[in-house]
Amino acid sequence: MGGGTRRRPPLRVAVWTAAAVVLAVVAALLWRGSDAAATSSTTADAASVPDTAPAARLSISWSADTGPAPRRAVESGRALTTDAHGLIMRDPITGAEAWHYTRSNALLCDATAVNGLVIAVFRTAGRCDEAVALHAETGVRAWYRSVNFAEDVQFASTDGIVLAWAPSGLATLDPSGNNTRWRHAASTGCRLVGADVGSTGVVLLQRCPDADLQVQLLDGFSGSSTWTRSVDTAGAPTRLAGVDRLVDLVIGDRLQVLAPADGTLLHELLLPPLSGSSATREPLQQAGAADAALVWVRGTVYALDQTTGATRWQVPATGLPSVSGADSPTVLVPEDGALVQRSLADGTDLSRSVLVADLPAGGRTSVVGPAVVYATEDAVLGLR
Repeated sequence: MGGGTRRRPPLRVAVWTAAAVVLAVVAALLWRGSDAAATSSTTADAASVPDTAPAARLSISWSADTGPAPRRAVESGRALTTDAHGLIMRDPITGAEAWHYTRSNALLCDATAVNGLVIAVFRTAGRCDEAVALHAETGVRAWYRSVNFAEDVQFASTDGIVLAWAPSGLATLDPSGNNTRWRHAASTGCRLVGADVGSTGVVLLQRCPDADLQVQLLDGFSGSSTWTRSVDTAGAPTRLAGVDRLVDLVIGDRLQVLAPADGTLLHELLLPPLSGSSATREPLQQAGAADAALVWVRGTVYALDQTTGATRWQVPATGLPSVSGADSPTVLVPEDGALVQRSLADGTDLSRSVLVADLPAGGRTSVVGPAVVYATEDAVLGLR
């Protein structure tokens, strides 16, 4: 038998095949340049933290660089670290990665943690324009939305509120509901030089030409103005320490304590002087604890009475203490050579854990079971 002649496929089949190949190549190229291809994310099981206290002797068991620095480094039993393109949530005891979320085609503007979520904002063009919320324990995405924040936006958070601010103005987000609650623009010709959020609300510092510095307190949920006060700084560098329980400013070498109700001056403390431009870069930390505000500045932690603003007690400290809970009667203070459990009422030394290594200045302390997490501007450390 002779071989048969091989028939060519119909022209339409060849055209369809060629078109399919072209579409596949285009799709592959588009995918390789897409956000999906540029995003690396993992998830994890829920965190399991042993119900034990830190040991009597502690050393640094792990450390990780971070930046932009997280305002709140511990959430839902995880420790948050960031880099230029995303974030890693770590086991606070071992420092091992639990999960991560990174974008190779975008830069991380800032990140914060609140209410069981980590909220990160990325810059893909000239502005910070994409926000994502991830469950802190597992890394599972909670929501995503487009935003329109300035390139120099900074974030802070407190229960139920995420604050985003830049010199041109500020906005608050609902961390759970994925919506912008309200916006506040700087007055015409003025700029914001500071902003923060805490249990008392949202506070901002506004500087206008030929005018005193203005301090304004806004309701955290509605954005309505509670009060505005002019502050004569006499040319001294002025920064916000915080707005938990009390509104506190550092003006040159003075700590001014303002009443949250009306902005009146309750108390003023004289601080050790700083030389040169250090005052504009010094770490300032504040947190609320029961009926007191804890303020760390220039090597000392001050426990300030919420009603009077007066100093209940003060001790030299490396950074801001850890608070066990909103109504806890004690705080854990990082001091020279030890972590000291002190009475919030009067500062009495109740117990201490010896530190084998020195801690860098200006960190925030958190206790997670047997581990202590200590977060500074550029590093997060785990102590066991």
